[in-house]
This record gives sequence, structure tokens and C-alpha cells, in this order.
Amino acid sequence: MKMASGTIRDNDALSFLNPTSLASSPIPVSDADSYLLDGAQISSASGSFQNEGFLGGLDPGPNLNIDAEFGFSRPDFKQIPLVGTVDFYERHVFLCYKNPQVWPPRIEAAEFDRLPRLLSAALSSRKADMKRQIRLTICEGHDGTETSNGDVLIFPDMIRYRRLTHFDVDTFVEEVLVKDGEWLPGTPEALRGWYIFVCCHGSRDRRCGVCGPTLVSKFNAEIELHGLRNKVSVSPCSHIGGDKYAGNVVIFGPNLHKEITGHWYGYVTPEDVSILLERHIGKRQIVDPLWRGQMGLSEEEQIYAQTQRIQLNGGTHNSTQAKDSCAHSCGSHGEGSSCCQTNVGFLCCQNSPSAETGEASELNEEAGKLKVEKNKSLRKQISRRNSLKGGSSRKVSMLTWYENWEREDTYAALAVIGAVVSVAFAYNCYKQLR
Repeated sequence: MKMASGTIRDNDALSFLNPTSLASSPIPVSDADSYLLDGAQISSASGSFQNEGFLGGLDPGPNLNIDAEFGFSRPDFKQIPLVGTVDFYERHVFLCYKNPQVWPPRIEAAEFDRLPRLLSAALSSRKADMKRQIRLTICEGHDGTETSNGDVLIFPDMIRYRRLTHFDVDTFVEEVLVKDGEWLPGTPEALRGWYIFVCCHGSRDRRCGVCGPTLVSKFNAEIELHGLRNKVSVSPCSHIGGDKYAGNVVIFGPNLHKEITGHWYGYVTPEDVSILLERHIGKRQIVDPLWRGQMGLSEEEQIYAQTQRIQLNGGTHNSTQAKDSCAHSCGSHGEGSSCCQTNVGFLCCQNSPSAETGEASELNEEAGKLKVEKNKSLRKQISRRNSLKGGSSRKVSMLTWYENWEREDTYAALAVIGAVVSVAFAYNCYKQLR
């Protein structure tokens, strides 16, 4: 099996084939309230998980208006542009481990949670030896279920390893994540379908602790309603960055070219859940008003990709669904108008970017392919954003002079030409009327 592949076979993308002996269907959606169980109810883990619990769940207090302060009605909700807020990385590793209620604020560094702590330390120590930049996130795990404690899911590889323990961490990291090979004690299972992760890390940030569980419950209901239980998985996960954008959602699955992509969404509300399922998963269309970015793209490339989609759609919404998504994402700002988010701020929905159509999606994925080919030349300059962050050593792509000309000057020239033609036509009509 080729471990680093980010593609799936032709018949996988649309049909969600039944699992084989080495293939696993999406994680069955767990009980909607499973992350509200107390410590005694989730302490059945064995091996390296025994007696390592930490009761770090969200305790809102009796008189606190949770939604108004931390939920979807909080004052800072939808106040900051989303696009370009995903740090560059190329591979996402999820460790299934316990339950959000018992995750401490920084589970990867918790003394009593050996497995995530040792895995995080091993990834950090071998970072320079890895061919791809890796992000580690914890997701919910339950012994005796499809997602047991110690299971490891890797994207875009779309594979799962079973029952990693703290004794195996160094060998696993060396063989799978450094050498891109196989971990011999375990047999990798090919994953099928779509995987959705929702940040529910309440001990890390209360906004995620309030918004996340509500979104998981809504995803549960919609998945059940539309008969997608064996095709779409949803799981609570730990901190992924950008708590101020809660609800935060990451979706992994095939694009129009049957390649596995990982898209991040922010400011997701329960009303947006059906839109994400119908459009992102059902039609392979990016929902731009909620889009934060994508695995494999730098911050600048995320902004550029969205700008290309906006230009392709003429800067206007072309469907009722897109308008509905915009309304949900931005809220009403007067009759017949609502505020929508773009890479440069907020615009009226009537003049804002639509969520991409099938054609726009194809263009975006083609741009991603070109991005890979241009990586060496594009990443010779350090981005302005990373300089402001403290001079990070990671290099990210910058638009070349030619691309700036294509995107800005060409359109400006066309606008001037169009204006001249319009004036000439109007003058001609005026002369004829006289």
C-alpha cells in the first residue's frame, strides 16, 4: 500500500464503497451527548489509558448566559475575516483518545496523559526529518467501538492504525511519519467516505466548549436524517487553532478530481450544518463565507484561491443556496442586503463572492496542482504575515510580479476599456436622438 497517497480510486469518490478487510467506513457517529458523560462513565480504557483521567470539562456555572457570552450570539462572533487563517501544513494526524470532558487544556503536554504527550514530543523531535509538515490533533475515542483509544487516523493518506500505545510511539513515528512506510505491528486500514472534526475543547476555550457540542449534535441529526451514517463521520476534536472563530469544523474527503483535501470552516452555526453537508460533501463546492483555508496551502495561497473563485463568479452570488449561506454566515444588515466576508473584509451579499460552483471548484483544484509545481520558486520569499509573527523560519509562497499583473493590472485595464466603450456608445446614442 502506498502510504503517502492523497488520492482515491475512481470508484471511491462518489460511491462510498463498502469496507473490505483492509478498508474502514467512516466512524459511526457517536452518541450526541457522549462528551457530556462523567469521568466514571468513560474510564474503561485499558493499557496506557488506565487511571489517566483529568476532569477538565466545561462548567458554565448556574447563572451564566452561556450562548450570549461564549456561543453563537457572543459579541465577537463573525467580526474577523476568516480566509487565510490556517497555518501551512501538509499532513494531519488524529489520535483517538478519551473524551473532551476529560481533556486538560493542553492535552499534548499533560503529565498524566502519556500517549498524547509522548506522541507530541516524538513529532516535535523528529520534525526536521519529516518530508511533510504534520499537525497533531486529539479526537474522541471509546474502547470497544469503531474508534478505540489509541487509534490513529492520518490525512490525506486516508488510513487508520489501531491501538497505538505509549510503548510504540517512537517506532510508529519513525516508520510511518518519517520514512512514509508501514508500522509492522499494525495493519493500516484504508478509510472511506468523509470525516468531519469539530473542535469541542472546552477546557482550552469556552467558545469551543459551547459551540462545538451543539454542532456535533446537529451534524448527528442531519447525518441520520439523510441516511449518511455509513458515509459521513463526525467526531469532537481538541484545539486546532483560532478559537475566536468557533464553531470550527475541518472536513476531509475527495474533491472533484478524487483527491483527498482538508478544508477548514469557521463561525459555523447549526443552520450552516445542512449547507456544508449538501454543498461541500454532496456537490464538492467550497462554502466561501465560512471558509478559513485548506490543508496544503499557505495563508497567501488560501487568499489567492478564494480571490480566483470570486473572480470566476463575477463577484456575485449565482444561486439561492449561496445567498442562504451568506445570510446565515453574516447576518442581516438592512432590507435586501447582508454582510458577507471576503479576504479583504466584509461586503454586501449582492456584490460578494459566491460559494464556488462545480466549475469554480475545478479551477481551485487546478490552482492547487499548479501550486505544487511552483512550490520551489514561490517559497523563496518569507511572507509579510510570518515576519509579523516573529520571523518564522517556514517559507511560504508569494505571488510573483507576473501573477500580480494578471490579477490586478489586467482587470484594471479591462475596466478602463469597458468604461471608454460605454461612454462612446452613450455619446453615439445622444447624437442620434438630437
